[in-house]
Amino acid sequence: MQAAPVRAIAIPSFTDAVRGLESLLMSGARRNAWTAVLEDRRRAKDRVETEHVLEAAATRTEKAT
Repeated sequence: MQAAPVRAIAIPSFTDAVRGLESLLMSGARRNAWTAVLEDRRRAKDRVETEHVLEAAATRTEKAT
């Protein structure tokens, strides 16, 4: 009777475990960073629109007086 073959099981090192944990945590950080970028772009667009409205109102007032 033959002995069952021995399988090598790779045990992750401490470094591998830390890298895996870091990867898991950073995926959330990247998502938060992207959300912040999109929010900054929205605020910038709102600022430009407000600036245009204020300029239009200012030129309208100057012509009216």
